[in-house]
Amino acid sequence: MAIQLGDTFPALTVPATSGQQLELSTLIGSPVVIYFYPKDATPGCTTEAQDFRDLMPEFAALHCKILGVSRDSMNAHEKFKANECLPFELISDTTETLCQAFDVIKMKNMYGKQVMGIERSTFLFNAQGQLQQEWRKVKAQGHAAIVLAAVKSL
Repeated sequence: MAIQLGDTFPALTVPATSGQQLELSTLIGSPVVIYFYPKDATPGCTTEAQDFRDLMPEFAALHCKILGVSRDSMNAHEKFKANECLPFELISDTTETLCQAFDVIKMKNMYGKQVMGIERSTFLFNAQGQLQQEWRKVKAQGHAAIVLAAVKSL
């Protein structure tokens, strides 16, 4: 069953950039934004990552952590993170474990073909690790500012 509002972080350990294994339950203590995106280095995903990057000082002032998640490999993530100077970790979910926990794998139309892929989605957890807000079918441009406003209201 997918995570619901009020639920806490799923008990999962996931591979993240910088060679880390990230145990989600260790994130309790500060607000956390987990955003799912389809693919590294594509136009919409790059825009979204850059917006989170550019607003990172404001998120950091609120002690908020940001995590980006896609099904890309760790090598692709490391390259994307370096190319875009991303100051937050990217999670490689090649097994779709995290994607399934958050129910973000959906049927999409890609160049006229039906494919299963990540629906751009964002989840905001409070400092106690409880899901407070979710956004699905996100439009990349300007989304990070909307999420920042929600973090400020926690």
